[in-house]
Amino acid sequence: MFTPSGPTFRELAVQALSSIEHGYDLLAPKFDETPFRTPDRLLDPVVRALGPLGPFRSGLDVCCGTGAGVRVLRQLCEDGVTGVDFSAGMLAEAKATYPSVTWVRADALALPFTEAFDLAVSFGAFGHFLPGERPALFAQVHRALRPGGRFAFPLPAPARVGSPLYWALWAFDAAMRVRNLLWRPTFVMYYRTFRLSDVLSELARAGFTVELRPLEELGRLGDGSPRCGLVVATRHD
Repeated sequence: MFTPSGPTFRELAVQALSSIEHGYDLLAPKFDETPFRTPDRLLDPVVRALGPLGPFRSGLDVCCGTGAGVRVLRQLCEDGVTGVDFSAGMLAEAKATYPSVTWVRADALALPFTEAFDLAVSFGAFGHFLPGERPALFAQVHRALRPGGRFAFPLPAPARVGSPLYWALWAFDAAMRVRNLLWRPTFVMYYRTFRLSDVLSELARAGFTVELRPLEELGRLGDGSPRCGLVVATRHD
């Protein structure tokens, strides 16, 4: 839910008609008051699922925004945590909350790191990458990790075909496609382009060994499948 202190409809409309970078610069001061911030009820199970896979020395939050994922890394990494994002506004908000973390402004498709981290995470950012950009993104994360390092992110089960959520996501993506046909600069944000089978094969081609772990704390669907899984990709060279 939006809170009274959160962004107004007009502010969200202005953001949606901006570029991704400028839009998030505008939204940054109120971002944590929106439903777009990754909630603690998702972050906490990720911490508990990754804990037994450690210890980890240093961690990287890819497309960190205001730093929700950094809270995960600070509980898991012994030596230090870095957040990277291309929005100066989001990084400013993150730094105000976590002044001891290293914050780097950079494009996730051109990360300025080589074999620097044991654990990388990302939350809620993949819709900003077109399918054709994902191989480059995964290659950049692979390069940023030390051999044996892990790249982890939660992936909810797809909405059931015909459900209200399915149609809501379909309508959002359709509206974004129309917006990007008619308006410049484009604002890439799609909910239905990050398909598990594609993602797993792309991670493997980038040099990862991949497993999908259920986040049992988030429950299971009526057919017994998990509501949310944790993708854990390990750099194996």
